[in-house]
Amino acid sequence: MCRYVLQDWLGQIDLHRKNIKLKKGEQFITEGESVRGIYFIQSGLVKVHRNLGDKETIVRFAKKGDIVGHRGISTEQTVYPISATTLDVTQLCFVELPFFLSTLRINPELSYQLMLFFADELHLSEQKMTQLTQLPVKNRLAWSLLLIYRIFGEKNTNGYIGLSLSKKDLSSYVGTTYETVYRMLGELIDLEVIAMDKKDIFIKNFQLLHDLSEEK
Repeated sequence: MCRYVLQDWLGQIDLHRKNIKLKKGEQFITEGESVRGIYFIQSGLVKVHRNLGDKETIVRFAKKGDIVGHRGISTEQTVYPISATTLDVTQLCFVELPFFLSTLRINPELSYQLMLFFADELHLSEQKMTQLTQLPVKNRLAWSLLLIYRIFGEKNTNGYIGLSLSKKDLSSYVGTTYETVYRMLGELIDLEVIAMDKKDIFIKNFQLLHDLSEEK
C-alpha cells in the first residue's frame, strides 16, 4: 500500500495503520466473522485457508509484501470467506476497511495494482481448481511443488524450495490426505524427482516434475 499511494497520503496511513506481531500458529482471521479490515504482511508467512465440510483446504500462502483479507471486500457480503493463520513469527500492518476503501478512491495507482492482483489471483485459483478436478494426486502434487517453487524460489540459494511445509499443510494445499501425500512424496523420491530433508524439499529433476504436472 505504501508503495503505490500518493506521497501526501503517507501521513494518513501512519495515522490509521496498526502494527501487529504474531507468534507461529496464531489465527488472525476467522472464516465467517465480520470484515474488519485488510492486513499487509511485513515479515513472516501466512496460510489462507477455508473449511470444506470437515476438511481444511489451503487456498494460498502469503509472504512478505502480500495482502490478506481482501477476499472480504464485496458489495454483498460483510464476512470473511476465508481464515488466515501464521506459519511463522509474523509482522502485520492492519488498516480498517473504510480507510482502505477511501485510500483506493484517492490513489488510482494503488487501485490499478490491486485490480491486477485480483486478476492474477483469480487466474491462479481457476488453474488450481482445474488441477484438483482433472489430475491424479501425484500429478497435482507435482504441479503444486512447481507453483510453490515459482512463488517462493530457493531457500538460501541451496536449491531447496523457499517454503518449508509440514505434510499436513501440503496435503491441505494439494487437496488430499496426509497419508496420500506421504506416499506420493515417497514415490517422487524413488523416481529421483525430489529429495527431502525434514520439511525442506529439493527439486532434482525439473523436467520430469513438469511432465508429471501436465499428465492426465
